[in-house]
Amino acid sequence: MKWRWGEPVMMTVRILFFGPLRDHAGAGPEMMELPEGSTVAELREAVLGRWPALRVWESSLLVAVNLRYAVAGDPVPPGAEVAIMPPVQGG
Repeated sequence: MKWRWGEPVMMTVRILFFGPLRDHAGAGPEMMELPEGSTVAELREAVLGRWPALRVWESSLLVAVNLRYAVAGDPVPPGAEVAIMPPVQGG
């Protein structure tokens, strides 16, 4: 694909689903393209758009980028490994 002026530069990230989210997504590790400079909030929306069954978890999803928990405004670097997890529970 040839880049054109005004089009966003895209990056690829690897998405991993954990726990029951794997079943809801119906997917193992997946590659996803996002515009370069995307934040965790934009990544979450892209994930929920691609795997709408995850919307039932929307308010409690945890996201880690390159093995670190991330919040909405954090940047997602090109080539990142992104973990999408249900809330952590312990006892």
